[in-house]
Amino acid sequence: MSLPRARAALTHPWLPVAVSGLLLLALVTRADAMLGLLVVLGFGGAFVSGLLGVGGAIVMIPILFYVPPLLGFAQLDIHTVTGVTIVQVAAAAIAGGLGHLGAGKVDRGLFLDIGVTMTVASLVGALLSDVVEARVLEAVFASLAIAAAAMMLVLRSRTAPETGLPSVHRRPLAVALGVLVGLPAGMVGAGGAFILIPLMLFVLRIPMRVAVGTSLWIVLASALAGMVGKAATDQIDWPLALGLVAGALAGGRFGSFVSRRVPHERLALALGLLIALVAVRMWLEVLTPVV
Repeated sequence: MSLPRARAALTHPWLPVAVSGLLLLALVTRADAMLGLLVVLGFGGAFVSGLLGVGGAIVMIPILFYVPPLLGFAQLDIHTVTGVTIVQVAAAAIAGGLGHLGAGKVDRGLFLDIGVTMTVASLVGALLSDVVEARVLEAVFASLAIAAAAMMLVLRSRTAPETGLPSVHRRPLAVALGVLVGLPAGMVGAGGAFILIPLMLFVLRIPMRVAVGTSLWIVLASALAGMVGKAATDQIDWPLALGLVAGALAGGRFGSFVSRRVPHERLALALGLLIALVAVRMWLEVLTPVV
């Protein structure tokens, strides 16, 4: 197969749906109600992410943590939730990378400054998450959720820089941001794009196209490192994770398809408020003494 044809096959817009179908076929031998629920929740969470263009983990983690008990299922503990979420985030990052082959612009210097440190920090965070209490992980996610909601609500009206010299950035600050985002993201099974991109745009003043193109590969490396760390510490329930991925790959593609046809500014505002409420609730649970 020629290189152009191979690239066209890998970047076909409905390839994620085909992959999700194959995963479902591979999982049908396990007749598990929780597995089926994860497929449905994966589809719904990724649909919202694709519709509004927000990070998958910031939507998926609250759904996996709070929805199963509402439907009569046992609550998944936060370690399991973050373990299966990082697999979905890594799969989405791979799909996003394939979908943007040759597109956007990657600043190699920026990738090295942020990407390497963020990848190492994500791996360390994932390894550390195995030995910290559930309440600590919940507090870390609640903090990230508040930051994400603030960025969605406050920065949505600001105009990101479109021009500039992408190679000119403050290296110490870029390295510090890699650690600042990567460590907590690795702990809670997130890729960190929902915080990294606004920081690149409004703190480092990186042009939009460069920020998007570079962050794609930074998040891919970070998510894979986080998945390795979670897997090495046996925090991933692989059947549940693959069920989540099967639903999410199709849901994300469908959400992206629908997003081009509906105005979603108010939906994004509502989601930001909802994430803020979820974060507040989680903080209240963390701060409530265990009797």
